[in-house]
Amino acid sequence: MTPLDIATFAAHWEAALPGIVIVATACAVMMLDLALRDGSRSVLAGVGILGLVAAMWVAVAAWRSGGDPDGFQHMLRADRYGLFFTLVICLSAVLTLLMSVEYVREWGLPAGDFYTLVLLSTAGMVFLALANDLIVVFVALETMSMGVYVLSGLLRGDVRSNEASVKYFLLGAFASGFLLYGVAFLYGATASTRLDVIAEAIARRPGEPFMLLGLAFLLVGFGFKVALIPFQAWTPDVYEGAPTVVTAFMAVAVKAAAFAAFARVFVVSLPDLAGQWTGLLAVLAALTMTVGNVVALSQRSVKRMLAYSSIAHAGYALLGLVADSAEGGSALLYYLAVYAFMNVGAFGVLVALGRRGEPRDRLDDLAGVGQRHPLLGLCLTVFLLSLAGIPPMAGFIGKFYLFSSVIDAGHTGLALIAVVNSVISVYYYLGPIVQMYVGETAAEAGPFPARPWLLACIAVALAGTLYLGVFPSGPMRLAASSFGSLR
Repeated sequence: MTPLDIATFAAHWEAALPGIVIVATACAVMMLDLALRDGSRSVLAGVGILGLVAAMWVAVAAWRSGGDPDGFQHMLRADRYGLFFTLVICLSAVLTLLMSVEYVREWGLPAGDFYTLVLLSTAGMVFLALANDLIVVFVALETMSMGVYVLSGLLRGDVRSNEASVKYFLLGAFASGFLLYGVAFLYGATASTRLDVIAEAIARRPGEPFMLLGLAFLLVGFGFKVALIPFQAWTPDVYEGAPTVVTAFMAVAVKAAAFAAFARVFVVSLPDLAGQWTGLLAVLAALTMTVGNVVALSQRSVKRMLAYSSIAHAGYALLGLVADSAEGGSALLYYLAVYAFMNVGAFGVLVALGRRGEPRDRLDDLAGVGQRHPLLGLCLTVFLLSLAGIPPMAGFIGKFYLFSSVIDAGHTGLALIAVVNSVISVYYYLGPIVQMYVGETAAEAGPFPARPWLLACIAVALAGTLYLGVFPSGPMRLAASSFGSLR
């Protein structure tokens, strides 16, 4: 490759700048970890947060510039859609690091490894959101996943954590294989892995069997990453066994990044096959919502209940793709932003209630929390009511936009299934609230240690949940503008 070829390939390299900043931050954290003593390793979290904020600043600057550079010969596309998800992903990672500072110290996790893996996984998510080529999608997806596989098993003395890591890795490998098969079939049918070129080829020959096979295999691969039924088997055990801060990271950032790639691939490269994939997605959405909510009803572990809740919310989010419209896409983006705040907040309260060796993530462990720790009880109540879709919380507004979009698209029956499922979910979300305020108070084992970083995370999540619920018009316009750049 000549210098001219390299210069041509690297033209508009600034499209990758948010990811580059995060990778550089991860390298700085690794180097700094070698120089610090155990007692001062909270500095690593501060460096990580600064790097993520810098990446968000770069994304905001690119948004304001109005540019739409296609970097590295159109393999990355820094459009407003990708930049929107970059902001959501980086914000989720910032909240995860805030939540993790005291948790890492109290549970004896290797701080340097933890923060580095979170940052590298976040970098993979950012490149996944910006990817305009199926090869980049696969590489970014694996970069994201490898870090999370290790993070899931970071409690090396905990059998459940080890099981979570192994199960996630093995099932994730199968899902990656399906995704690669889909890429191979689409490449064989179109002679390209670029999304826009694939779209042009499908427009010329929309019924070719290899294209339909590629669509099916891609659907399996992405279905695993966002935990759609019947590809959700890993979710409850992994969410329950992983460290709680890692579970929050998976439930929010990983899901947002996977949906970012999911929507871009299907909307950009497969629009002429929409008649096939919207019907499949409608069935998967109905199954995912129903199974997730019904199974969540019987859970006694709050983490496991939130795992099934996460499955159900993947079904709700999928409605935005089923609608196959600008309104549906905008609702999808808005809902994923809302979900980031309310879900991180719920997991943050669980972290605040736990101690080393006593995670206190069972439903019975919440008894009397509303009296002993009224602020934490109030925060968890807000987050759970928002997840249930109770007005005026942000979750209600997000569901309203999603349900409206599928009704406008003519899927009234699917909207009715979604409404019924939302009503079912109220029952298991009210369970922890009832326990906190009505349950028999258990004896307190001693005062909670000071956790200012964690409290900052919960406060930001609470503010975001309330703001997006009370003032949705501005964020919804941003979501509409973002999805508009994708089409």
